[in-house]
Amino acid sequence: MEGSGPSPEPWAGRALPEPAALAALLDAADPRCPPGPAALAELAAALGASAAPPRRERDGAEPRGQDAAGAAAAERAERAGSLFLLLLQKLEAARGCPVPRTVLGHAFIFAVTHKDERPWSTARSRAVARELLERLVRAAGCASVEEFLQGKDEDEQGGFGAVMGLLKQELTKDTWKCNPASKVVFSWALLRVRRPWLCPHLERVLPPALLLSDDFQEENKVLGVRCLHHIVLNVPGADLCQFNRAQVVFHALYNHLYSREAPLIQAVLLCLLDLLPVMERCQRHQGHGRATGPWDQVLQLVLTHMEAEHRLALRRVYAGTLPAFVTRLGILIVRHLKRLERVILGYLEVSDGPEEEARLGILETLQRTIEHAWPRMPCRLPVLLQALLRLIWDVHTERGPTPEPVRAALLQGATQSLILLDRCCHGQVLLQGLQGSCQESRVQECLRKVQEST
Repeated sequence: MEGSGPSPEPWAGRALPEPAALAALLDAADPRCPPGPAALAELAAALGASAAPPRRERDGAEPRGQDAAGAAAAERAERAGSLFLLLLQKLEAARGCPVPRTVLGHAFIFAVTHKDERPWSTARSRAVARELLERLVRAAGCASVEEFLQGKDEDEQGGFGAVMGLLKQELTKDTWKCNPASKVVFSWALLRVRRPWLCPHLERVLPPALLLSDDFQEENKVLGVRCLHHIVLNVPGADLCQFNRAQVVFHALYNHLYSREAPLIQAVLLCLLDLLPVMERCQRHQGHGRATGPWDQVLQLVLTHMEAEHRLALRRVYAGTLPAFVTRLGILIVRHLKRLERVILGYLEVSDGPEEEARLGILETLQRTIEHAWPRMPCRLPVLLQALLRLIWDVHTERGPTPEPVRAALLQGATQSLILLDRCCHGQVLLQGLQGSCQESRVQECLRKVQEST
């Protein structure tokens, strides 16, 4: 097994050796250099395969006896992890011979597969996997997992390419659900590779992320969207727009806006807020004007869903991201004012729980709308004034579980909205009569602040 040639005794399909036997085998090799890279890679692949989680059907369905199979995989993982640790220890001891990147890739996949609590892991297998992850980072001469995956500098190739090369066959349309650890390793590694190291791997990471996001299970959809968001944040816009990639990602995300699951909608909206500026810049560079585009398309659909939405969780998600859309559109928000006004009035009227996340988000939305579309506010003053005054009174009189800081934030938001309305309407917010007819101190304080600002 000396040199760089293939191993005369392949490991594939053979029973794994005992730790003592493996140590003796490695010690018998040339002390100046361990067995060749091909033999070591074959051994590392066999170690990883021996402890792989139980296979599933192509649609992800679990066959019978999955619990027993998972326990057996955990037992095998303990032994395979110990052998991996021994292998890296021997390779580190052979000074002058770097650990082959493929061996480190197999060790990384094994460690990430088993380091967290899974149906195929135990406390012991998790401990071994975490120890192996630390050891392989040291064996690669790196200070962290991120440095191992990315490389020490921009010109150095890290281990992420080797990991993706080994995962390639596990991340196709027909195979990614067969091994439940594939998506775990892929997403865990991807989220630790950032700009500028991720761009060279774009062709490898984008298809699996789209596959995950297109699944029928919400868990996989959310994971896929988070992977897409990471790609959008860490790949230059020019590369995303090349070959129409950004448009493909946009359509995948836009289809999810019809979902009724709050975690997925939140992940999609956050991703769109970072993707849409990229698409806008691409359109500008291509000479397209600022006509109605993806921003308007997304906001129109979001407002349509918000207007009829009754689930509190979804109302909170929509209201939390709406201010960013208003800010990004700027004066162009006037295209959506009629529907936006109905949404604002409806959300201000209904409490969404002790933390009042939806109401607070809508108040921020109203303030930004007034700031950007102030010429259109005077004609809307009567309905907005009535809604804000009703909100102030309701917050003061309600005796629910809302904490005092939240009540104060609602009153502050309503007061600030009235002040902005008064400024853009040139002092037409007339509250003198109200101050005399209302004796509640907190309400009077809000009204006083508005009049002082005038």
